[in-house]
Formats: sequence, structure tokens, C-alpha cells
Amino acid sequence: MKIRMALVFFAVAAPFALFAQEAAEESSPWAGKATLGYLATSGNTENSTLNTGFELGYTSGKWVHLLQAAAITASENEMTTAEAYDVGWKSERKITEQDFLFGRLDWRKDNFGAFDTQFAQTVGYGRRLIDNDKHKLNAELGLGARQSELQLGAKEDETIFTAGAFYKWAFSETAEFRQDVTIEVGDENTHSESVTAISAKLLGDLALVASYTIKNDSDVPPLTEKTDTYSALSLEYSF
Repeated sequence: MKIRMALVFFAVAAPFALFAQEAAEESSPWAGKATLGYLATSGNTENSTLNTGFELGYTSGKWVHLLQAAAITASENEMTTAEAYDVGWKSERKITEQDFLFGRLDWRKDNFGAFDTQFAQTVGYGRRLIDNDKHKLNAELGLGARQSELQLGAKEDETIFTAGAFYKWAFSETAEFRQDVTIEVGDENTHSESVTAISAKLLGDLALVASYTIKNDSDVPPLTEKTDTYSALSLEYSF
């Protein structure tokens, strides 16, 4: 099931990757990356995890557009223990070299979390606080709305305030550290995410990425954990 899902995912992503790669030969504004990670253990306990991701960006003048998608599944003794999906779209409009406005759509689904689905729409302001060859740091503030559906079927519609910080450190010519932190604050629930990752180039555009993700919801139903964590080791191909 997991291998089949990964093949479907990359079958959909492949045409975009090939198009962007061909366009890149002509100095195209397209850029992107695809990731795949799989780990299986056997013995007294059989465990397996699969994580996939895809990112495609387009830059034109003062505009930057970014499409992102990710999926993660895990099982233990042939029983699924985690299954989550994320899809996001973001558009930025540069105001100055440091300042920009943005609009963002984020859809999340978690079959084992407190919320079955969450869909957020936000607009806001961002600033590039640090931007040099080694260090990059962006900060964002936004306002929007979020529609959520809990696992038991209850629905919540609320206004949200958002904040985010995105940091990259190229500590060598072939290795990079990344730390992203985002938060959505609403009347019913506060959702936050932290992604810590280290990547190292293996060959050409292929890199090995180790990442640790923390997702937290402040208000969840009884007997439901507020925090989910994901550790992943993946191969990443940039195009």
C-alpha cells in the first residue's frame, strides 16, 4: 500500500519535475524538489514508515509562487499507526528588497490526530531579516480564517492570527541546516508546527535529509494526544 502510494505520488510529480528541468536549461524561473524516505524493520516487531514530499516554485518579476505537498504513513505489525497529508499554496509579492506581502492556503488531513481536516486561508506581511550567502531568516505575520473538522464529526470555523519564522544556514558548500516554526492562533484551537532538518549533498542534485517535525494542537478531545512528532531520513532530488 505504501509503495503503491509513493509510486502514484511520483507519477503525478514526475511531469512537473521534467518540465521544470527542461525549462531550467533555458534559465527558467521554475525550481523544485522531490523527497522520498522509507524505513522498515523486522523481527519481534515489524515497523515501517514512508514519507514523500514535493515542492514546485515559480518566480516572475516581483511575484513568487510555491506549491507544496507531503504525506507520511507508519505501521506496526501490519496495523497503520499514522497517516497524514499536507498540501499548501503560497504567493508572495515583493514590496522592497526586504519586505513582501503574501497569501497562503494550507490544507491538512490526519487520520490519527485530533482533527480529521484543517483548512486555513491567510494573508499577511513578511520581512527578510537576514539574507546573505550563509544565513537567511524570514519572519511573517498574518490574519485569516480556518475551517476544522474533528474526528468525531464536529466542525469549527474561526478567525486566526498566524506567525512564522524560517531560517537556513549553509554551514558548508554541501550541507545546510533549516529551522521552520509556524503558529496559527484561533479562538477554538492553536496549531503550531516546528520542522528541523539537516541536508547534505550526495551526488549532483541528490541530497540526504534528516528531519524532525513537531505538530501540536492546544485543544483536543479527551484521550487524544496534543502533540505528534515525526522523524524522517529521506533522499531529496532538486531540479
